[in-house]
Amino acid sequence: MSTVAKHIQDRQAEPKKKVQSVVRHKTGITFGEKILLVVFALLVAGAGIKVIANQSAIYSVNRDIQLVEGSIEDQKKVNGDLKVQVSELSTYERIWKKAAELGLKLNQNNVKVVQD
Repeated sequence: MSTVAKHIQDRQAEPKKKVQSVVRHKTGITFGEKILLVVFALLVAGAGIKVIANQSAIYSVNRDIQLVEGSIEDQKKVNGDLKVQVSELSTYERIWKKAAELGLKLNQNNVKVVQD
């Protein structure tokens, strides 16, 4: 007898064993898993709220920066206009005219030149 035939014969000789099926009842989500899910959901919601709050703060700071930059530009324009006005008012002819109105007279003999 070959080994294959012997093997088949041994199988047939063995009494069949009863196979008991185990019935498993599928349980739902356990209490611990529910707690973990709730904690996870709260963490996700909290992180979302934190991100939105940070974006709101960043937006308000950027808006304030834009307002300050706008006021700086306006002040630069005013300063430029004032510089032009100062240069116009400090011309030699205007100063001489104002001095003459106030009664000052140019005495050529009393002029001294100062050099560095």
